[in-house]
Amino acid sequence: MNKNEYIFGIRAVIEAIEAGKQVDKIFIKKDLQGELVGELFDLIKIHRIVTQRVPIERINKITRKNHQGVVAILSAVTYYSLEHIVPQLYEDGLLPFVVVLDGITDVRNFGAIARTCECVGANAIVIPERGSVCVNADAIKTSAGALHHIPVCREHNIVGAIKFLKDNGYSIVAASEKASINYTQADYTNPIALVMGAEDVGISPEVLRLCDTFVSIPMFGNISSLNVSVAAGVMMYEVVRQRLNADMEVL
Repeated sequence: MNKNEYIFGIRAVIEAIEAGKQVDKIFIKKDLQGELVGELFDLIKIHRIVTQRVPIERINKITRKNHQGVVAILSAVTYYSLEHIVPQLYEDGLLPFVVVLDGITDVRNFGAIARTCECVGANAIVIPERGSVCVNADAIKTSAGALHHIPVCREHNIVGAIKFLKDNGYSIVAASEKASINYTQADYTNPIALVMGAEDVGISPEVLRLCDTFVSIPMFGNISSLNVSVAAGVMMYEVVRQRLNADMEVL
């Protein structure tokens, strides 16, 4: 579709409606039953969403993914701007924590990272406009609806975005397997931008030059690196641990 996105899966559609997203139409497999389906129909009635019961073949023509018999058409995701997000965080008296994804193109990794970002209370996800994943139906489903609750800033120039964060008092922490500092030794109790790079090439040299701290996660097995979504989760929960230990608000 051009300006719209398909969302599939019962829970993902429920999350979209509850998050206030505009849903144009929902296709539901004939005779689909269950507790979650009942919850979905309750929301459909409340929000007066146009719904059509269709044969499974109709839904399979839209997607062969694990749709669970439910596909919704909703408006495209609205991206935010760092120039609006950053000042607002300070005005709200928050201790900022954003996650910058440099060159990550795997939609499942992106969705998994977004889910963890929402769980830890990160304030925003920053991605470049080019050479990066887009927020689509697969990403939303993988994130379990988290992408409806956390701002995604799609920046034209990722280097410019990092400079903007630095100018606004953020410490830029890069996760790199080549770093000599253990990730637990860095200080995350100030405004933080955590940078994660693509699995194949890592963080781009232009971004690395702007980072303040380089940290690594120790490895003890035969494989030398973690999946980026797992590594991001480890790093994010270290931010949470330190801020909780410092008796600070986890954002």
